[in-house]
Order: sequence, then structure tokens, then C-alpha cells
Amino acid sequence: MKTIEITGENYSGNWDKSRTACRGIVMNGTLILLSYETQTGLYMIPGGGMEDGEDEASCCVRELAEEMGLVTEPSACVLEIDEYYEDWKYISRYFMCEVTGRCGQKLTEREKSAGMEPRWVPVDEAIEIFSRHGEYAASDEMRRGLYLREYNALVNVTAK
Repeated sequence: MKTIEITGENYSGNWDKSRTACRGIVMNGTLILLSYETQTGLYMIPGGGMEDGEDEASCCVRELAEEMGLVTEPSACVLEIDEYYEDWKYISRYFMCEVTGRCGQKLTEREKSAGMEPRWVPVDEAIEIFSRHGEYAASDEMRRGLYLREYNALVNVTAK
């Protein structure tokens, strides 16, 4: 498994807080499944934070069920991206996932208000969307960092 490190300009040099998230990459030919927020125009690879007592694969399965309404079977972790901002280390672990069924979405109130929905996007288009991370440097640091992370993930996972 490959690990990539991203250090934000606001990193203090030391971290004493961390958060681990698991993200599922679901492919259908040349299409990738992304979360899309209709209210913000934000795309992301579906996933989220681990809950107490949860293992990584279970977190990935739960997050894809909640956000996308899909039952999935994840691979072993294929990529880890460690991000350092302020006094935090954010760990994102990526899994290739096969869809094995459907279930009901269970969106959080924030996800509902953002209009989160599943979107199938051509992989090349998704890479192009995330490649524009630099455009948000002055206006939206959260989106800049998220798009930089997802760009690195897709370029590394889909490299031929």
C-alpha cells in the first residue's frame, strides 16, 4: 500500500489530534461513483470517519451504505493519504469496492441540507474536477484541500 503525505501551509509542525476516515472507490467501466452536493457543487469520493470499535473495512461499507445507498465489498486498503493541517493529522484510507446490493441511504442532517446525492462521473472528468484544487486557494481552503486529496487519490489509484 502506498502512502502520500500532504502538508498544509497552516500546519503547526506538530500534531496532537487525528481523525481516520475510510473512502470507497466504486468503478463501473470508465465511470466512478462520487458524492455530489447540489447546494455547494462539491464533489468527493464517498466515505467518512471511523466510529469507536469499528474496523476500516466496516467503516468503508457503512459510509457507502449511508451516503450512496449501496451494499459493497471492499478490497484491502489500496492507498493512504495523510494530511497535516494546524495541529491535526487527517488519515484517509482508500478501498476499491464492488457493489453487491442496494439499501436505503441514511444521510446526516448536514448531508441532507447540502443536497448530497450519488453521481456517476467519467474518471477523466473526475480527475479534471479535482485537478482544479489550486483555484480554491484564496477562496475555499476546505475545498482546496479536499480536491487536492481526491486528485492525488484518483491519479494514484487509476494510474495505468
